[in-house]
Amino acid sequence: MGIIGKDFKYKKIENFLSKEEIELLNLYCEMKHRVNLKDFNKNQISESIPNSSFYGDPLMESLMLSKKSLVEKETGKKLLATYSYWRMYTKYSDLKKHKDRPSCEISATINIGSDGTDWPIYMEGDPIFLKPGDAAIYLGCELEHYREEFKGDWCAQTFIHYVDAEGNNKSFEKDKRPYWGVKN
Repeated sequence: MGIIGKDFKYKKIENFLSKEEIELLNLYCEMKHRVNLKDFNKNQISESIPNSSFYGDPLMESLMLSKKSLVEKETGKKLLATYSYWRMYTKYSDLKKHKDRPSCEISATINIGSDGTDWPIYMEGDPIFLKPGDAAIYLGCELEHYREEFKGDWCAQTFIHYVDAEGNNKSFEKDKRPYWGVKN
């Protein structure tokens, strides 16, 4: 897929994360999941599955800010960062079909690591397979996306979100929070 424009929907970016970033983020996600703090979004994921999920995690917010110029380069747009969200998916997890809210005008889903089980994200029914360190950049508000039931043991995935700095959603910078790394 090409640069964001009339025909853009999504694109896969291989090696979005360096090997060092993958190693650091995997260790962090494993430790944070182990303490089992939960912040479920019950509208998008099954309630009974023991996933850890975190809105505005300071490390993921730092990743979002540090990758903004790369996402700008890939999309050809000047962007404003809104928020990050990450999940440690476990066996039987899924992600219901949905479109995102205005803070997710341009999003990236990034595979941090997994047990090696392939688990594609579907964009309008098309599967995108991401290896650790790969990302898919997509129009979250316009494009229906989802994941089918996960058959593996674990998959750490982070989502970083942006809005067009010159678009109608620019008021959603920081997801209308006063600071990065906080919930409200």
